Amino acid sequence: MQLKNLKYIPLAGILVALTGCDDFLDHTPDNRVTISTPTQVTQLLVNAYSDGNHATICELSSDNIVDNTSPDENGVRYNLSGNSNYAPADDEAFAWEEIKSGIQQDTPSHIWAGAYHAIAVCNYALQAIEQLEAQGRGSEVTAQKGEALVSRAYHHFILANLFCLPYAGAEASKSIPGIPYMIDVEKELKPQYDRGNLADVYDRIEQDLVEGLPLVNDNLHPLAPKYHFTIASAHAFAARFYLFARKYDLAEKHATIALGDAGAPSSMRNFWTKTFTTSDALTQAYIDPSDPGNLMLVATSSIYYRVVGLKYAHNREAKNATTHSVGPTWTKYNFHPCMSGKLYYRGQSEYGSLYAPMFEFFEYTDKIAGIGYVHHIRPEFTKEEVLLTRAEARIYMRKITEAVADLSAWDVSRWTNLPVSDKPDCELTLEVINKFYADEGDTHGLRKNGIVSPINIDQVCTPANASWNYGDDIQHLVECVLHFRRLERIDMGDRWFDIRRNGIEITHKIGRSRVEHLPLGDTRRAFQIPADVLSAGFPENNRIPVSSGGADATLSTESYKKPISARP
Repeated sequence: MQLKNLKYIPLAGILVALTGCDDFLDHTPDNRVTISTPTQVTQLLVNAYSDGNHATICELSSDNIVDNTSPDENGVRYNLSGNSNYAPADDEAFAWEEIKSGIQQDTPSHIWAGAYHAIAVCNYALQAIEQLEAQGRGSEVTAQKGEALVSRAYHHFILANLFCLPYAGAEASKSIPGIPYMIDVEKELKPQYDRGNLADVYDRIEQDLVEGLPLVNDNLHPLAPKYHFTIASAHAFAARFYLFARKYDLAEKHATIALGDAGAPSSMRNFWTKTFTTSDALTQAYIDPSDPGNLMLVATSSIYYRVVGLKYAHNREAKNATTHSVGPTWTKYNFHPCMSGKLYYRGQSEYGSLYAPMFEFFEYTDKIAGIGYVHHIRPEFTKEEVLLTRAEARIYMRKITEAVADLSAWDVSRWTNLPVSDKPDCELTLEVINKFYADEGDTHGLRKNGIVSPINIDQVCTPANASWNYGDDIQHLVECVLHFRRLERIDMGDRWFDIRRNGIEITHKIGRSRVEHLPLGDTRRAFQIPADVLSAGFPENNRIPVSSGGADATLSTESYKKPISARP
């Protein structure tokens, strides 16, 4: 990133005064950037988004991926070491160990640095905006201020949900170590920071959202609006934030604003009914900014699709719960018909499937040498995801009719305009949901494959309203919305967030004989602070595995036979 050291660059006029050499001090001593006009602020905000991608570490940590070198239920295993892009850090992430083996893309170090760089850009923009406001030009930078505030909140939110234990409610989160919430431009070379607590982090995220949301404008970046926060995507983020904070009324409110059209299936992705001759065309369609379902896209640097598909893959129970999952309206299919033509594999099909919509793009800098940059475009906010956020909020608020309508709208959007031969088993209703997810006798393998798991959300986080608790009356609806979101957000890393905030326990089989279990309350649900940050004196996370878990555990507060492409 060209602005790597931006956080250390002061605005014109705040250089420390020195005696003598006045003429010399009239000029900046290097090529540092000064921001003094609204247009420059707007241009600066192009860099207010991190190129870090948490998909690799989160997918590997979740139950969406298995280790093919471990034996399946029949004792079958594959002697696979991964491809040329395999790294020891992948093993560390899958085993919930501290990821110390690299600082390249997809590692905690890169994610941490990328997020804080984006935050520094936001703070630099906000400082310039403050100076312009003092000059009476505030009306010219209103939209820029909104974008900077919302982006600052978003990146702190991502950091908190990677490097802190799950949010536990306003009071309990005061005992959970947070991450530094940066609101000023850094002026020191090696500043020291207090982690504070997670409650304060969430409070400051909310403050930035409350101030920034009314200021966001859809016309600020006319050439690439969906690579920035717009009104819809900013409210989509607010909806996700309030869902995680269990403030369900606000999650519903902001999701409804983001959807705008009440979540009509016709307004969502038109991707599922299309056919494609190449995987590149397929992926390009999935992240098409003109698709009404895409609210915000984020360009990242990631080799995720060079990591999965061999040793680590959507296979066995993980495949049966994601790409090849059965569902309440498609029990007679091996996988949802909308997935037809969109699943690939690497090597042998027995190694598992790859989800083509999220493939990478390769930018050659030297085609003869075959080198360049790998890009992964994340559809960070989509109407489908927002619809499921609203559905979940409504479930906990016991707005059952409205919640089922949202779940049905998501389901219908996956069936609309498919071939005549591909029809759902039935219409999605409350009765269908309850019957399917009850799955008496595990007929559909929902428990075996981890589609249905015990929900411990109340043990993780206290809801903002005591009546919004989890209970038997909403169990199957919650299982449905978590299942749909798991399908919707394959390869995005969001499943890990759902595992954390719902207290879902999972197990990883590693190699020939090792088995690791992640119980409720296990502090490995937070990634360790990057080693290079710790070496500077930053307090570490206490990541001590617990030997047992379950409903009585308490939270510790310390701490994818087709060629895929011609690319390397």
